[in-house]
Amino acid sequence: MVQSFIVKIIALLCFISLLSGCTAEKAADKPEGEHVVTVDVAPVLSTSISLKVTSDALLYPLQQASIIPKISAPVKKFYVDRGVRVRAGQLLAELENRDLTAAVAETQAAYEQAEANYQTVLRATGPEEAQKSEIDVRTAKEVMDQQQKLYESRQALYKEGAISQKDVNDAQVTLAQARNQHEIAQKHLETVQSVSREQTLKGAAAQRDAAKARFENAEAQLSYSRITSPIDGVVTDRPIFAGEMASNGAPMITLMDVSQVIARAHVSQDDAKHLKVGDAANLVLPDASALIPGKVSVISPALDPANTTVEVWVQAANPNGRLKPGTSVRAEMIAETVPSALVIPQNAVLTSSSGNTSVMVVDSENKPRRKPVTLGIRDGGNVQVSEGLASGERVVTIGAFELAKLDEEVFAKTKVQIQPPKEEEDEDEK
Repeated sequence: MVQSFIVKIIALLCFISLLSGCTAEKAADKPEGEHVVTVDVAPVLSTSISLKVTSDALLYPLQQASIIPKISAPVKKFYVDRGVRVRAGQLLAELENRDLTAAVAETQAAYEQAEANYQTVLRATGPEEAQKSEIDVRTAKEVMDQQQKLYESRQALYKEGAISQKDVNDAQVTLAQARNQHEIAQKHLETVQSVSREQTLKGAAAQRDAAKARFENAEAQLSYSRITSPIDGVVTDRPIFAGEMASNGAPMITLMDVSQVIARAHVSQDDAKHLKVGDAANLVLPDASALIPGKVSVISPALDPANTTVEVWVQAANPNGRLKPGTSVRAEMIAETVPSALVIPQNAVLTSSSGNTSVMVVDSENKPRRKPVTLGIRDGGNVQVSEGLASGERVVTIGAFELAKLDEEVFAKTKVQIQPPKEEEDEDEK
C-alpha cells in the first residue's frame, strides 16, 4: 500500500513539472507585457444591400361592391349564389317589374303623341299661313273698295232723286261690313307676322321634351329591376332569397375581386419617407410558408391621427385565391437597394455616447485598430459602410466591445487571437 502511495506521489510531481514546462513555453512565446484578446472577425464585403421597411398588415380585396337596389320590390329570380365567379355586366337578379313595364308603355305612347303634335305644328307654322293671310287682306280690301264706290254712287243717285234713302242706307251697311272684314283680316296678318317660327314651335317642343323625359324615367325605373354586376369578382354574400323584398336601403348581393389583394400597413413617418409608389415588396403569410411578391401601390399623403403613422398599400397578385381578405400578414417593402455596397455585420459597430460610430479593424499582424465609420442603410443583421473602410478589411464582431473598454496603454500592446469559423471548428471535432 505504501509503495502504491509513493507511485502516485511521483506521478503527481511529474504532471506538475510537465504543466510548469508548458506554461513556461507559452510565456516564452508571448512577448513581455503583451495583452491578448480572443475575438471573432468578419471581412468587409462588397455586395448589394437593401433598406427594408417591415410592418404588420391586413389583406383587403382589390375591389368590393355591396349592391343596393335603387328600387324596393320583391325578388323575382336570382341567377347567382355565394361563391360564384361573375363578370362585370353579368345579370345577377331580377325584381318584380310588371307595374314598371306598364308605365313604360304608357309614357312611350304619350311621348309619341307629343312628337306627332310637334311635327304638325312644325308643318303648320310656316310661310304658307302668312301668304294666306296676306291674300285674305287683299281680298277684303278689294271688297271694301267696291262697297265704297257703290255707296258713293248711290249717294249721288239719291241726290238726283233716282233712288230712295233706303238704298243709300243699305249700301252704307254693306260698306261697314266690308270695312270690318278688312280690319279682321289685317289684324290676323299682323298677328301671324308678329309671332316668329321659333316662338310658335317652342310650346310644342316643350311638351314633347317633357313627355320624352317621363318616358326615359320610366325606362330607367324598369332597368333598375335588372341587377347586374359592376365588377369582375366572386359573390361573397347574398342575404335574401327569391320572393323576399329587396329594399333600396340594404345590400342584396356583395361582390369581391380577389384576383389581387391589397395589404394595408401602417409605418412610421421616418420609414414612409424612404418609400415610393412602385417599390418592390413581399408579403409573408402567418406560417411563413412563402413570400408573395407585390408592389407599393398607395402611400397616404396624410398621417393617421389615431397613431401618427402613414398608411401604405402593397398590391399583390392572387391567381389561385390563396390569399384571403381579412388575413394578417407581414409586409416587407424594399425602399432602396445599393448594388455594390461595403457591408459589415451590425454587431461590429461601436456607438459612442455622442452617437459617433466606429469599428475595430484587425491588421495583418493581428493588431486591432479603431476606425471611425459612416453608416448607410441597414438590412437585418448587416449594415452599409459608406465611409471609413475598404473591401477585404477584417472587422471584429464578437470581442469588439471588450477591446473598446481597454485603456490606451493596454490597447497599444494588445493583439487579437482570432477564433476559427464555426464551420472549421465543427469539422475539427469530427
